[in-house]
Amino acid sequence: MSVSSPSRPDLVALPPRFKLDENLPRDAELLLRAAGHDVETVLSEGFGGAPDPPIVDACRREGRILVTLDLDFADIRLYPPSSTPGVWALRPHLQSAPVIVSLLRRAMQLLESEQTERTLWVIDDNRVRIRD
Repeated sequence: MSVSSPSRPDLVALPPRFKLDENLPRDAELLLRAAGHDVETVLSEGFGGAPDPPIVDACRREGRILVTLDLDFADIRLYPPSSTPGVWALRPHLQSAPVIVSLLRRAMQLLESEQTERTLWVIDDNRVRIRD
C-alpha cells in the first residue's frame, strides 16, 4: 500500500515500517507482514529485556513505528510524538492474541487516511486516539 501526497501527487509515501515490542504475540507480526509491511521485532534484534531508551533509539535509526503494550511509550513527557517515528500503544481489554490482532486490524484501516509519522496512536477496544 502506498499513499500519494495531496500537495505533491508525484511523491508517493512509503508504507509504514514497524518494530514490534517483545510483549506482542507472533500473530501481530504475521498480520502486518501479510499486509505487506516491513516488520522487525525487538526480540529478533536482540533487545529482549532491554530498557526503553535503546528500543526507541533503534526505531529512530530505522524509521520504524514502535507497536507495544508498554504504556511507558505512550507517556508524551518521556517520548514526545515529534521525537519518534511513531508509537502505537495498544490497550486491549484482554491481553490475548486474538484481541491484540483485532486492535491492529482496526488501526491498519486508518493507515490510508491518518498520518503515522511522528504521532502517538493509542488503540483500545473502542477507539483510536491520535496525538502529534
